[in-house]
Amino acid sequence: MRPVTPLSVLAHQLELLDREQPSPRLDHARALASGLDDYLSATTTPESERLAALSRRTSEHVWTRSESAVATLEPEMLSGHVEGQLLRFLVAVTGARRVLEIGTFTGYSALAMAEALPADGRVITCEADPRAAEVARDAFAGCDRIVLEEGPALATLERLAGAGEVFDFAFVDADKTQYWDYLDVAHRRGLFAPGAVVVVDNTLYQGEVYLDAVHRSPRGAAVAEFNARVAAHPAFEQVLLPLRDGVTLIRVLP
Repeated sequence: MRPVTPLSVLAHQLELLDREQPSPRLDHARALASGLDDYLSATTTPESERLAALSRRTSEHVWTRSESAVATLEPEMLSGHVEGQLLRFLVAVTGARRVLEIGTFTGYSALAMAEALPADGRVITCEADPRAAEVARDAFAGCDRIVLEEGPALATLERLAGAGEVFDFAFVDADKTQYWDYLDVAHRRGLFAPGAVVVVDNTLYQGEVYLDAVHRSPRGAAVAEFNARVAAHPAFEQVLLPLRDGVTLIRVLP
Protein backbone atom coordinates (compact mmCIF):
# COMPACT_ATOMS: atom_id res chain seq x y z
CA MET A 1 0.00 0.00 0.00
CA ARG A 2 1.17 3.52 -0.70
CA PRO A 3 2.16 5.72 2.26
CA VAL A 4 -0.83 7.81 3.37
CA THR A 5 0.00 8.87 6.93
CA PRO A 6 2.63 11.38 8.12
CA LEU A 7 4.71 8.58 9.64
CA SER A 8 4.55 6.29 6.61
CA VAL A 9 5.38 9.19 4.28
CA LEU A 10 8.36 10.04 6.51
CA ALA A 11 9.50 6.40 6.56
CA HIS A 12 9.29 6.26 2.76
CA GLN A 13 11.34 9.43 2.35
CA LEU A 14 13.97 8.15 4.78
CA GLU A 15 14.14 4.86 2.88
CA LEU A 16 14.78 6.71 -0.37
CA LEU A 17 17.51 8.79 1.27
CA ASP A 18 19.07 5.68 2.77
CA ARG A 19 19.21 4.06 -0.67
CA GLU A 20 20.96 7.10 -2.14
CA GLN A 21 23.44 7.52 0.68
CA PRO A 22 23.31 4.71 3.28
CA SER A 23 24.21 5.62 6.83
CA PRO A 24 23.59 4.09 10.27
CA ARG A 25 21.76 7.26 11.38
CA LEU A 26 19.38 7.20 8.43
CA ASP A 27 18.79 3.49 8.92
CA HIS A 28 17.98 4.06 12.59
CA ALA A 29 15.63 6.96 11.77
CA ARG A 30 13.86 4.86 9.13
CA ALA A 31 13.46 1.98 11.60
CA LEU A 32 11.95 4.33 14.18
CA ALA A 33 9.45 5.71 11.66
CA SER A 34 8.54 2.46 9.92
CA GLY A 35 8.27 0.22 12.99
CA LEU A 36 5.76 2.14 15.10
CA ASP A 37 2.53 1.20 13.30
CA ASP A 38 3.32 -2.52 13.40
CA TYR A 39 4.18 -2.26 17.11
CA LEU A 40 0.91 -0.45 17.86
CA SER A 41 -1.01 -3.17 16.05
CA ALA A 42 0.85 -5.95 17.86
CA THR A 43 0.11 -4.44 21.29
CA THR A 44 -3.56 -3.58 20.62
CA THR A 45 -6.43 -5.97 21.35
CA PRO A 46 -6.81 -8.18 18.25
CA GLU A 47 -9.61 -7.51 15.81
CA SER A 48 -12.45 -9.99 15.49
CA GLU A 49 -12.29 -12.59 12.73
CA ARG A 50 -15.15 -10.82 10.97
CA LEU A 51 -13.19 -7.58 10.89
CA ALA A 52 -10.01 -9.36 9.82
CA ALA A 53 -11.87 -11.00 6.96
CA LEU A 54 -13.28 -7.65 5.84
CA SER A 55 -9.80 -6.11 5.98
CA ARG A 56 -8.47 -8.88 3.73
CA ARG A 57 -11.37 -8.52 1.32
CA THR A 58 -10.88 -4.75 1.11
CA SER A 59 -7.16 -5.07 0.38
CA GLU A 60 -7.85 -7.62 -2.38
CA HIS A 61 -10.82 -5.83 -3.93
CA VAL A 62 -10.37 -4.28 -7.37
CA TRP A 63 -12.13 -0.92 -7.51
CA THR A 64 -13.37 -0.56 -11.07
CA ARG A 65 -14.30 2.82 -12.50
CA SER A 66 -17.99 3.63 -12.65
CA GLU A 67 -20.14 6.49 -13.94
CA SER A 68 -21.87 6.54 -10.54
CA ALA A 69 -18.57 6.82 -8.64
CA VAL A 70 -18.20 9.87 -6.40
CA ALA A 71 -14.59 9.36 -5.38
CA THR A 72 -11.42 7.38 -6.04
CA LEU A 73 -11.56 4.31 -3.82
CA GLU A 74 -8.50 2.42 -2.61
CA PRO A 75 -7.69 -0.07 0.19
CA GLU A 76 -5.72 2.60 2.08
CA MET A 77 -9.05 4.22 2.99
CA LEU A 78 -9.82 1.42 5.45
CA SER A 79 -9.83 2.50 9.12
CA GLY A 80 -7.93 -0.64 10.05
CA HIS A 81 -7.19 -2.59 13.19
CA VAL A 82 -5.83 0.01 15.62
CA GLU A 83 -8.24 2.79 14.71
CA GLY A 84 -11.12 0.32 14.62
CA GLN A 85 -10.24 -0.80 18.13
CA LEU A 86 -10.07 2.83 19.25
CA LEU A 87 -13.60 3.40 17.94
CA ARG A 88 -14.85 0.20 19.54
CA PHE A 89 -13.21 1.20 22.83
CA LEU A 90 -14.70 4.70 22.78
CA VAL A 91 -18.20 3.44 21.99
CA ALA A 92 -17.92 1.01 24.91
CA VAL A 93 -16.58 3.46 27.50
CA THR A 94 -19.03 6.22 26.55
CA GLY A 95 -21.99 3.85 26.77
CA ALA A 96 -23.17 5.02 23.36
CA ARG A 97 -26.37 3.54 21.93
CA ARG A 98 -26.98 5.67 18.84
CA VAL A 99 -24.00 6.04 16.52
CA LEU A 100 -23.80 8.15 13.36
CA GLU A 101 -21.12 7.41 10.79
CA ILE A 102 -20.42 9.69 7.84
CA GLY A 103 -18.42 7.68 5.31
CA THR A 104 -18.88 3.90 5.35
CA PHE A 105 -16.38 2.71 2.73
CA THR A 106 -16.40 -1.11 3.05
CA GLY A 107 -17.89 -1.08 6.55
CA TYR A 108 -14.92 -1.85 8.80
CA SER A 109 -15.41 1.02 11.24
CA ALA A 110 -19.19 0.52 11.36
CA LEU A 111 -18.74 -3.14 12.23
CA ALA A 112 -16.09 -2.31 14.85
CA MET A 113 -18.42 0.17 16.57
CA ALA A 114 -21.41 -2.17 16.29
CA GLU A 115 -19.45 -4.84 18.16
CA ALA A 116 -19.39 -2.57 21.22
CA LEU A 117 -23.08 -1.62 21.18
CA PRO A 118 -25.76 -3.11 23.42
CA ALA A 119 -28.45 -5.26 21.79
CA ASP A 120 -30.71 -2.23 21.24
CA GLY A 121 -27.90 -0.01 19.90
CA ARG A 122 -27.74 1.14 16.30
CA VAL A 123 -25.15 2.49 13.86
CA ILE A 124 -26.56 4.58 11.03
CA THR A 125 -23.84 4.88 8.42
CA CYS A 126 -23.85 7.10 5.32
CA GLU A 127 -22.13 6.20 2.04
CA ALA A 128 -22.34 8.13 -1.23
CA ASP A 129 -20.46 5.73 -3.50
CA PRO A 130 -22.55 2.76 -4.68
CA ARG A 131 -19.44 0.59 -5.20
CA ALA A 132 -18.42 0.92 -1.56
CA ALA A 133 -22.03 0.55 -0.40
CA GLU A 134 -22.33 -2.76 -2.25
CA VAL A 135 -19.27 -4.20 -0.48
CA ALA A 136 -20.45 -2.84 2.88
CA ARG A 137 -23.92 -4.35 2.55
CA ASP A 138 -22.36 -7.76 2.07
CA ALA A 139 -20.11 -7.16 5.10
CA PHE A 140 -23.13 -6.20 7.23
CA ALA A 141 -25.09 -9.37 6.41
CA GLY A 142 -26.47 -10.86 9.61
CA CYS A 143 -25.75 -7.75 11.70
CA ASP A 144 -29.00 -6.07 12.75
CA ARG A 145 -27.27 -3.19 14.53
CA ILE A 146 -26.24 -1.35 11.35
CA VAL A 147 -28.41 0.66 8.97
CA LEU A 148 -26.76 1.78 5.72
CA GLU A 149 -28.03 5.03 4.19
CA GLU A 150 -26.85 5.40 0.60
CA GLY A 151 -26.60 8.84 -0.99
CA PRO A 152 -24.96 12.24 -0.40
CA ALA A 153 -24.22 12.59 3.30
CA LEU A 154 -25.49 16.15 3.72
CA ALA A 155 -28.88 15.18 2.30
CA THR A 156 -28.96 12.16 4.60
CA LEU A 157 -28.15 14.35 7.61
CA GLU A 158 -31.02 16.67 6.78
CA ARG A 159 -33.36 13.71 6.46
CA LEU A 160 -32.22 12.22 9.77
CA ALA A 161 -32.66 15.58 11.50
CA GLY A 162 -36.16 15.90 10.05
CA ALA A 163 -36.98 12.48 11.45
CA GLY A 164 -35.88 13.59 14.95
CA GLU A 165 -32.82 11.36 15.16
CA VAL A 166 -30.28 12.15 17.91
CA PHE A 167 -26.88 10.50 18.33
CA ASP A 168 -24.52 10.24 21.28
CA PHE A 169 -21.50 9.18 19.20
CA ALA A 170 -20.35 9.93 15.66
CA PHE A 171 -17.48 9.07 13.34
CA VAL A 172 -16.64 11.28 10.37
CA ASP A 173 -14.50 9.86 7.55
CA ALA A 174 -15.85 10.99 4.18
CA ASP A 175 -15.12 13.80 1.69
CA LYS A 176 -12.41 15.90 3.38
CA THR A 177 -13.52 19.07 1.59
CA GLN A 178 -16.92 18.80 3.29
CA TYR A 179 -15.75 17.98 6.82
CA TRP A 180 -16.85 21.30 8.26
CA ASP A 181 -20.22 21.10 6.51
CA TYR A 182 -20.88 17.65 7.99
CA LEU A 183 -20.04 18.77 11.51
CA ASP A 184 -21.80 22.12 11.24
CA VAL A 185 -25.04 20.73 9.79
CA ALA A 186 -25.19 17.86 12.28
CA HIS A 187 -24.59 20.25 15.18
CA ARG A 188 -26.98 23.00 14.07
CA ARG A 189 -29.73 20.53 13.18
CA GLY A 190 -29.62 18.89 16.61
CA LEU A 191 -28.26 15.51 15.58
CA PHE A 192 -25.75 15.50 18.46
CA ALA A 193 -26.95 14.92 22.00
CA PRO A 194 -25.38 17.16 24.69
CA GLY A 195 -22.02 15.63 25.58
CA ALA A 196 -21.88 13.58 22.38
CA VAL A 197 -18.44 12.39 21.25
CA VAL A 198 -17.48 12.97 17.61
CA VAL A 199 -14.42 11.25 16.17
CA VAL A 200 -12.96 12.70 12.95
CA ASP A 201 -10.43 10.80 10.85
CA ASN A 202 -7.51 12.04 8.71
CA THR A 203 -7.14 15.33 10.59
CA LEU A 204 -3.36 15.35 10.00
CA TYR A 205 -3.89 14.56 6.31
CA GLN A 206 -0.46 13.16 5.43
CA GLY A 207 1.18 15.95 7.42
CA GLU A 208 -0.04 18.64 5.04
CA VAL A 209 -1.97 20.50 7.74
CA TYR A 210 1.20 21.54 9.56
CA LEU A 211 3.39 22.08 6.49
CA ASP A 212 3.61 25.44 4.72
CA ALA A 213 0.40 26.23 2.86
CA VAL A 214 2.26 26.03 -0.47
CA HIS A 215 2.70 22.27 0.10
CA ARG A 216 -1.01 21.62 0.74
CA SER A 217 -3.39 19.97 -1.67
CA PRO A 218 -7.02 21.18 -1.76
CA ARG A 219 -7.97 18.38 0.63
CA GLY A 220 -5.09 19.18 2.96
CA ALA A 221 -6.11 22.84 2.97
CA ALA A 222 -9.72 21.90 3.72
CA VAL A 223 -8.68 19.72 6.65
CA ALA A 224 -6.40 22.46 8.01
CA GLU A 225 -9.31 24.90 7.85
CA PHE A 226 -11.58 22.35 9.53
CA ASN A 227 -9.09 21.89 12.39
CA ALA A 228 -8.87 25.65 12.91
CA ARG A 229 -12.65 26.05 12.94
CA VAL A 230 -13.11 23.24 15.44
CA ALA A 231 -10.41 24.69 17.70
CA ALA A 232 -12.12 28.10 17.66
CA HIS A 233 -15.71 26.86 18.15
CA PRO A 234 -17.15 27.59 21.62
CA ALA A 235 -19.45 24.55 21.56
CA PHE A 236 -16.66 22.01 21.19
CA GLU A 237 -13.70 20.79 23.15
CA GLN A 238 -11.24 18.61 21.30
CA VAL A 239 -7.92 16.82 21.18
CA LEU A 240 -6.04 15.75 18.04
CA LEU A 241 -4.28 12.40 18.41
CA PRO A 242 -1.34 11.51 16.13
CA LEU A 243 -2.76 8.05 15.40
CA ARG A 244 -2.33 6.93 11.78
CA ASP A 245 -3.38 9.95 9.68
CA GLY A 246 -4.63 11.92 12.68
CA VAL A 247 -7.78 11.37 14.74
CA THR A 248 -9.59 14.25 16.43
CA LEU A 249 -11.87 13.60 19.40
CA ILE A 250 -14.55 16.25 19.87
CA ARG A 251 -16.97 16.58 22.78
CA VAL A 252 -20.12 18.57 22.14
CA LEU A 253 -20.45 20.75 25.23
CA PRO A 254 -23.83 20.70 27.02
